[in-house]
Amino acid sequence: MHVMPNIKPVSDLRNYGDVLRDVAVGQPVFLTKNGRGRYAVMDMEEYRQYESLKAMNRLMTALESGRRSGETQGWLDADEVFSELERQYDA
Repeated sequence: MHVMPNIKPVSDLRNYGDVLRDVAVGQPVFLTKNGRGRYAVMDMEEYRQYESLKAMNRLMTALESGRRSGETQGWLDADEVFSELERQYDA
């Protein structure tokens, strides 16, 4: 079953309780300003999931970058990694 997006004009925030009542996990409320999409109001649990996905995406991007770097510039062995970390962090 496809849920239609809940779209309201930003002026509906005058009755913010009505707007917030429509927000649920998986069902954000999209607010328009001058007829164009401007804001999204979402449940905090969904926001936490969104932030977790963003962090996972950043991690995956960094890991892929590291893999490509290793393939093009060569890999470091564990002793080299630990030596570099000790040098950087004065451990």
